[in-house]
Amino acid sequence: MDRLKDKVCIITGAGNGMGQSTAQRFGAEGARVAVTDISSRDGEETVRLITEAGGTAQFWLLDVSREDQVAEVFADIADSLGGIDVLVNNAGISGVDKPTHEVTEEEWDQVFAVDVKGVFFCTKHAVPHLQQGGGSIVNVSSIYGLVGSHEMAPYHAAKGAVTIMTKKDAATYGRDGIRVNSVHPGTILTPFVRELAERGEGGLAGYLSIMEPKHPIGHVGEPDDVANAILFLASDEARFVHGAALTVDGGYTAV
Repeated sequence: MDRLKDKVCIITGAGNGMGQSTAQRFGAEGARVAVTDISSRDGEETVRLITEAGGTAQFWLLDVSREDQVAEVFADIADSLGGIDVLVNNAGISGVDKPTHEVTEEEWDQVFAVDVKGVFFCTKHAVPHLQQGGGSIVNVSSIYGLVGSHEMAPYHAAKGAVTIMTKKDAATYGRDGIRVNSVHPGTILTPFVRELAERGEGGLAGYLSIMEPKHPIGHVGEPDDVANAILFLASDEARFVHGAALTVDGGYTAV
């Protein structure tokens, strides 16, 4: 499979969950994958999975909330791999699950430092390389960047910011041949979500009995469902898809 053959693709937060699945899909499609994560152990494991499957990958330690690190790492990736073709802004945290009036300034800032400033820093330092030949930026937002709920106030605000940042950057960088789109996952059974579900009353089965009826398609998603959507937006197949907000939510936001 060669949908991303020889393209240099940076994926942030690629050490687990949706980021890891995306990195594996990219590797299987011929990309040269720059795996970045705040955890060396997780990032190196992703590289191992890709290379053992016959793909090409290399790991860079990266905290996306630090602009100095982003600038240094992205420059090194471009020098080492011969440029940048695709950026997937996947790194993110959910933060506290509190209503707005209970959130502290520190708790708010923790989420925005990663989920918003991280996207800003990575886009800022990828664009000069992408301007040399075009390419694709895919921002991982959330259904909570489109609709509201009673959960996680800082996360809603942060993902809403990512949604509109995507559209703004699409309007700006399309003239350079850089496509910018966002993906909006619903309930996805990442390892982290599975672990939380197992801890709850009724375990995973109890969690699914609550969550599955909320999705018109009748089930929740897997990391590969999101990875496949990101792969499409990153590939040349999506050459006329620009400024889009692609929901991967089993119809959750359709009702």
